[in-house]
Amino acid sequence: MYHDTDFNPNREREEQEAAEREALARTIRREVLRVNSGEADEEIRAEREQMEAERQAREAEEEKSRRRNASLWRQMFSGRILVHDTVRENYRYIAIIAAMFLLSIAVLFWTLSLDITFARLDSEVQLLHERSIRLQEECYRHSSHSAIVERMQERDMKLYDPLRPNEVIE
Repeated sequence: MYHDTDFNPNREREEQEAAEREALARTIRREVLRVNSGEADEEIRAEREQMEAERQAREAEEEKSRRRNASLWRQMFSGRILVHDTVRENYRYIAIIAAMFLLSIAVLFWTLSLDITFARLDSEVQLLHERSIRLQEECYRHSSHSAIVERMQERDMKLYDPLRPNEVIE
């Protein structure tokens, strides 16, 4: 029987880890030498200044955005007010208020329509009332006692009162 004592299934992984450790150790030695020589101080200072400038620019942009978003009128006109958490919680109330506005506008137009109809009908009633008064006056002119007497005289008829009083029929 053949016994292979040299076989290790983890050998490739171990070799790779050893190579990575050696590369890391070389990088660390190189950086230590750079730090000791003073080259890294300038780079570190430059990186810190760049990071500080980026942070200030980011803060200035955030402040500008916050000021721009803080204006209630701007939020209302842009529609951003609808994405705020406080408004998002009250969407159903806002929807009810909007429905009430629409309902009040519909009722307003309906009442205006009814008012116009009422005014038109009222003017027609006034015209009919005036016409009825004119017709009553004309009827009175034709049926008054003096008009009847005149017509009877035109036809040579005599107008007389009844000789007997009216009887009440029970």
